[in-house]
Amino acid sequence: MDAPNPNPRPRPPRPRIAFTFPGQGAQHARMAAGLYGVSESFTSTMDHAFDAFGPAGRTLREGWLATVPPADFDDISYAQPLLYAVNCALGTMLTECGLRPDVLLGHSVGELAAATLAGVFSFDCGLRYLSEYVGVYRHAPRGGMLAVAAGPERVEPHLVPGVVVGAVNGPRQLLLSATEEALADVEAALRGAGVTCSLARARQPFHHPVMRDVAAAHAGSLTRPPLHPPHTTLYSACTGQEVTDELATDWQFWTGQPAEPVLFGPALEHLLSDGPYLLVEAGPGQSLTALARRTPAVSRGEATALALLPARAGGPDADVEAVRTAMKQIAGHGCDALSPDF
Repeated sequence: MDAPNPNPRPRPPRPRIAFTFPGQGAQHARMAAGLYGVSESFTSTMDHAFDAFGPAGRTLREGWLATVPPADFDDISYAQPLLYAVNCALGTMLTECGLRPDVLLGHSVGELAAATLAGVFSFDCGLRYLSEYVGVYRHAPRGGMLAVAAGPERVEPHLVPGVVVGAVNGPRQLLLSATEEALADVEAALRGAGVTCSLARARQPFHHPVMRDVAAAHAGSLTRPPLHPPHTTLYSACTGQEVTDELATDWQFWTGQPAEPVLFGPALEHLLSDGPYLLVEAGPGQSLTALARRTPAVSRGEATALALLPARAGGPDADVEAVRTAMKQIAGHGCDALSPDF
């Protein structure tokens, strides 16, 4: 029998855990629906959301579970309440499985889920706010967002009036925002210049200054539930920095976000600067994981990014198997053994 090693190799320190939450554009038919009725935690959170939305909750639930989603699934009335609920349900499921995040970061409406998990406002307050938010921003002009695989210097010569950079997701990953006509014009100009671009799944010009006018005209429709300093480190894709207690408790910060650009790329770079990190995308799809894997920190092995769910809806067991696989990967990075509630 071999003698025990008197100098065993020390176990590497556990990386810090960061949950990331996607926003508008990540929604797809039956996103995370394979967990509904399987995970007690996930199901309970989703049912709570549908009940809180009142009569609209039944419509949201039916649209979410439909194999073929309704025609307006990408509209704010469907996409954003469902994204908020699914993000929160997945984040809650993970924490109840024993995985406690050290940092939370969301993209656009995903930032509301991050703030909820950080304790800035309750899930009920977030649901009420989203319900009112939809009522306000349905008055926005028709428009959308264009994903562009280029940096600002390549894009700027082709920007037509009314088009703004709505999100900076990485060095060569931008989202342009505009009303319908201007968006079509800039898409044609960029394609003509050989720039790769594609329409994002949005029907309103989020993160465009026009949203300030919409909010100003309908601000009275939004309540101001109590806000609290975050109990978990919270990064903002609106500022690109860590959220201070003062900022977290300022409702103008939250209500102003639809008109401000998303700085997810800079926020992620700043977050990863004090690694090592394990990034877990706790939302539908794998868009944020793909962005994270392009960062220098992940390329150098100083951080790891993994997604909880498949890139798109699959077979009836795809979501369950993806979560089980992700849990094993997380455990392999020095975290305590985790097991989902199914």
